Amino acid sequence: MTTTPPPPAPPPPPAGPPDGHPPTWVAGPGTPDPVPEAPSAPPPPPAGPPDGSPPTWVAGPGAPEPPAPAPPPAPETGPSDAPAARRGPPLPAPFVAIVGYTLRACLPAKRWWGVLLPCLAAIGFGLLTMVPDTTTERAFEIVAELGLFGLVLPLTCLVVGDAVMGADLRAGTFGFTWLSPVSFATIVVGRWLGGWLVALATLVPALVLATLIAGIPDGAAAMAVAGAAGSAAYIGLFVMLGATTRRSAIWSLGVVFLGERLLGGYLAGIAQISPMWESQQVYAGLAEDAGGWRLLREGTPNGWAAVVRLVAITLVTLAIATWRMGHLKPTGGDE
Repeated sequence: MTTTPPPPAPPPPPAGPPDGHPPTWVAGPGTPDPVPEAPSAPPPPPAGPPDGSPPTWVAGPGAPEPPAPAPPPAPETGPSDAPAARRGPPLPAPFVAIVGYTLRACLPAKRWWGVLLPCLAAIGFGLLTMVPDTTTERAFEIVAELGLFGLVLPLTCLVVGDAVMGADLRAGTFGFTWLSPVSFATIVVGRWLGGWLVALATLVPALVLATLIAGIPDGAAAMAVAGAAGSAAYIGLFVMLGATTRRSAIWSLGVVFLGERLLGGYLAGIAQISPMWESQQVYAGLAEDAGGWRLLREGTPNGWAAVVRLVAITLVTLAIATWRMGHLKPTGGDE
């Protein structure tokens, strides 16, 4: 049996024309037809119509549901859309507010009459020095010791000091200040300063005017210093009594007339811590050449040393009032 050799294989197709086009398939004899290529996938849908509207989703067979569209972004809020801030002048500092409240609310009209009447009495005491049969300096010594420093100064400061603390506590209105978000020292010092400002505006000018009416102009400056330092210590004392006692007005009168006037007149130890006697010694030391030497008292500081003593009394009384304020329980009032 004779075997027929297989026909020779056709030559491979050329690599391709030199122009870069893909080569053309040429089937040789006995070569099967080429398998037709599968149709390519259709191109994706366009991004959207040219008018800017969102594209329409066309799902093919078996394709999942399209995702839900995202919500539109919230509009940005600019600074101009923020709520309007509080309009008007800025609120004052707590200390300034307390001083202003003290001057407005704690000193009504009837209290002002209680302040002005002793000041008018001071001018009347100055007129009493014009009596005959005595020298001007001797007459003013009596008037200053018994009238100006013995009555006018303590009584005027008692009216003011009781108004800024004791009367407010008895009326039951101090609780609003006590509950405010400020320190107790701010409350005490603010109320004391409000009362002292009233004394500086009313009592001190009245004492100076009484000195001028009495015919002792050289003692006017010393009287102003004595009145300012003495009123500061007295108001601090009455603020302390208002914060520590229930009936501060009665206690204040007892301190002035029983403690200072009666006991202080005989005991130098009490006179050294008495605003009445120390303010008198301020005038006696600073106006020594104008007859103040007649009021000098042994065993007590005088002049500027008495001013330092009055400042110390003021600081101690305010410190005690601040400490007592922390243990205070304001009530609804007992008047």
